[in-house]
Amino acid sequence: MTNLRIPAVICALILCAGIFWTTPAMADKAAVTIEAPADTAKGAEITIRLTVTHSANTERHHVEWLKIWVNGQEMNKWEFPSSKLPEAIPFIREIKVKASGDLEIKGEASCNVHGSKGPATVKIAVK
Repeated sequence: MTNLRIPAVICALILCAGIFWTTPAMADKAAVTIEAPADTAKGAEITIRLTVTHSANTERHHVEWLKIWVNGQEMNKWEFPSSKLPEAIPFIREIKVKASGDLEIKGEASCNVHGSKGPATVKIAVK
């Protein structure tokens, strides 16, 4: 009877380990939130603030990059190799943009291990 229990316990442990190490829902992906005005005057310079959240900031597990697009055009990309990590978690980056027409702002960050939660998008109406 005890001879059968040991293989069953080992199989159960292997199965549990496989579930926890491979389940995407358990993954810690980098996320971005965007702060920007809902509307602005034509020709105004506005500040767009990207806040990046992630649980780790070590050489082996960190935010790898942050990108921002304005109306589909990449405006900036910050890269964070293991030798030059972000200063803290969460961290913030800002850019200034001149509003000549309606704007669609998209920001995305990626973890070097788990990837991205996907882009965040904000629309700004120019009046």
